[in-house]
Amino acid sequence: MNARRAAPASAGRMVCVFLPILLAVLVVIALTSAPAVAQTESLEIRLNSGDGKLTTPIRIVILMTVLTVIPAILVSVTSFTRLIIVMHFIRQALGTQTMPPNQVLIGLSLFLTFFIMQPVFARVNQQALEPLLSGDITEMQALDNASGPMRQFMLRYTREKDLALFTRIAGLPRPSTPEEVSMRVLIPSFMISEMKTAFQIGFVIYIPFLVIDMVVASILLSMGMIQLPPIMISVPFKLLLFVMVDGWNLIVGSLVKSFY
Repeated sequence: MNARRAAPASAGRMVCVFLPILLAVLVVIALTSAPAVAQTESLEIRLNSGDGKLTTPIRIVILMTVLTVIPAILVSVTSFTRLIIVMHFIRQALGTQTMPPNQVLIGLSLFLTFFIMQPVFARVNQQALEPLLSGDITEMQALDNASGPMRQFMLRYTREKDLALFTRIAGLPRPSTPEEVSMRVLIPSFMISEMKTAFQIGFVIYIPFLVIDMVVASILLSMGMIQLPPIMISVPFKLLLFVMVDGWNLIVGSLVKSFY
């Protein structure tokens, strides 16, 4: 009796196991063998609209890409590099650690960059952006027109030695006119030239504050106050000197005039 009852139970379990598998196999066979009822739509991506201009989706992609690299462009091809390095040297020379904070120094450098680059940006807007928005030129023509004012600005402050270095590394012939200078060579040459100029300005700024540090350290050593940190005494004197000579006015004015 027990064996007879076990047989139907095991058969029922086998049916429950294999029935879903059988149904799945039948569904797959039906889908692969039956003709398609609905036709799928094809996706077509066009780079231009036929008149040489980029289509709207491609313009959006290019715009989003440019927005992500704007900080790198701002640092690379403008006066921001020189300004932020000099601001850092000023804070280090004063010995005020994090005062002014980084946000203040970066904000000041950004606004000074916009002030210095305003004539260049105005030319870029006149020669490239306005014709592009009005539909007179294509995106590639606007890029070529915008590179002209930027190239002139960078060439004005790029040393020939740095330009020759990257031209030789790139294996390019010596350019005979400014228009023949490649942006691939000009941008790194401009950056290292700006870094050298900024370090030279920083060295000059450091000298008077270094003299104050040495004088204070010598006085404390002669008085036997070895355990007293000299920076605690020198910082107030350096701040007093910086305020008396109107240091921010002198330094910012000199930085801005160095680009004119």
